[in-house]
Amino acid sequence: MAKAYERIADALRQSIRAGELRPGDRLPSEAQLAEDHRRSVPTIRDALRVLQDEGLVEKQHGRGTFVRKARTRVLRTNDRHQWEKDRAREPESERLRTGSTEHDTGLQVDDLVFHASYREGKAEKDIAEAFGVPEGTGVVVRTYRTRYAVESAPFTLVTSYLVRTMVEANPDLLDETKEPWPGGTQSQLHTVGVELDRVEERVTARPPTPEEAEELELPPGTSVLVLRKTSYDIRDRVVEMSDVTFPGDRTELHFTTPLEKW
Repeated sequence: MAKAYERIADALRQSIRAGELRPGDRLPSEAQLAEDHRRSVPTIRDALRVLQDEGLVEKQHGRGTFVRKARTRVLRTNDRHQWEKDRAREPESERLRTGSTEHDTGLQVDDLVFHASYREGKAEKDIAEAFGVPEGTGVVVRTYRTRYAVESAPFTLVTSYLVRTMVEANPDLLDETKEPWPGGTQSQLHTVGVELDRVEERVTARPPTPEEAEELELPPGTSVLVLRKTSYDIRDRVVEMSDVTFPGDRTELHFTTPLEKW
């Protein structure tokens, strides 16, 4: 038999899903809910905690509890890499029109706020092994954050690695002020004569770190998806690696694999 707080949570959940309580609406106070449901305030708090853990409501300090606004969804498919490759050699005017985030969200360039930062580092063991270079080899470490202008959390947390000697022939690839680069990483690599052959992606799920939960503004109990992307060129060299952290409450990964006929 359901407990009292579970029945109250279910009633509020149904009101939210039916649209009686809309995104951004403030719920009645805990005292009012206790009176309405003829239960104690601690029972109401337990019910609200359930809804908060589900990401349906959020508490705002000093203001009350509100129905959580749905965040822009991200749909990442495996055709995005061919889409990026097809654009890599297009004129800059064409590449400026849209990018991979727009591809994944359906938003427009002007809807987005973008930030990139570069630093030079030394390849640690796992990075060095993946690139097939000695540990300590110089790498360009790039971090990217992109968000919808009307939201405060980024869609993903991205860290990308390039071997410095592979890209230093074009000084622009060492300069964060050249971001956002029209056409993205494949277009950048094209400027130093690199053509991608394939992209390998490995996805795992785990609880977020406190820092990830704060930056991605995750509801309590929400997991993150962690993707390691490895890009190989037509000479079978690893030419770029990225670690991408996706918030589990707004991300869908969709993969379609064509099968050969018998």
